[in-house]
Amino acid sequence: MADPTGDNRDNRGDRGDRSDGVAGTTTRPDVDIPTRVLVLGMAHHDGTILASEVFPMAESCGQTPDQLRSCLRRLVGEGLFERTGEGRDAVYRATDAGMVALGSTLERARLAYAQDAAGKGWDRRWRLVAFAIPEARRSARDAFRDRLLLLGGAAIQNGVYVSPHRWEHDAQLEADRLGVRGHVTTASTDDLELGGERDPRVLAARLWPLDELAARYRAFCDVYEGIPEALEEMRRRRRKLSEAEFIPGSLVIGIKFRECFDDDPLLPPELLPRPWPGRRARELLARSRRLGILLREEHDKPQLFGAFDDVLDTIG
Repeated sequence: MADPTGDNRDNRGDRGDRSDGVAGTTTRPDVDIPTRVLVLGMAHHDGTILASEVFPMAESCGQTPDQLRSCLRRLVGEGLFERTGEGRDAVYRATDAGMVALGSTLERARLAYAQDAAGKGWDRRWRLVAFAIPEARRSARDAFRDRLLLLGGAAIQNGVYVSPHRWEHDAQLEADRLGVRGHVTTASTDDLELGGERDPRVLAARLWPLDELAARYRAFCDVYEGIPEALEEMRRRRRKLSEAEFIPGSLVIGIKFRECFDDDPLLPPELLPRPWPGRRARELLARSRRLGILLREEHDKPQLFGAFDDVLDTIG
């Protein structure tokens, strides 16, 4: 629900006002709101961001015009968007790279919720991506490695990464983008052995920090588990949420969820401890979002994180 690029490195100085973060029940979230999260959360389905929509939204969340302009300049400078027009009449259109970045987050969300619904998702094959990119192409090598990690891969040795997902196409697209396809090899196997171990669940626990991730998801659930009940009570009392209540709360719960979700390799349920708290966290987020929208005073669909709402619509 937040930064589609998965890149928060420029958010340290782009902080907004503070509030208590109770998903739509107060106007003052208790965590800092990265400007980048807010801006990218306002993207339309075609990758367009309208300054006329973003500036009022940012101001309602305590962001200054200078913070917003700085963030938009960076998005253009990184090659993710192109700008036409000036000031609050400007239109920012996603480039091909921007559309890939925006789409990757939504695809991760779809995968996560689809696996939760099915209770399974693995064909018992491990996919390997190996690369031997020359030192002269170090920046491309580092970028390719980082992309594999963002796709949920884990290193099994120098230059060799593994995933249970069908990620070859995404890896090859990145290799093509960086001009290193000739240095990349892909393979798959149903018989992976590491240090004498073959059991898939044991391998998953060794390759990914699942215990740490589970603890973070549990902490998220502990903080926000009362939100749906509170919203249900508001519904029973026919109490509506103003935009000044709904927007900061939506941002905060989305940001706190993303702090876990960004580091989640989204392993198929067959490889995870049970019960897996990531599933509970996603259910909590989805229910809170749906109830919050139902209680809004505004009748039109919110633009903020609207693309995420479409994902929820597809999963029922």
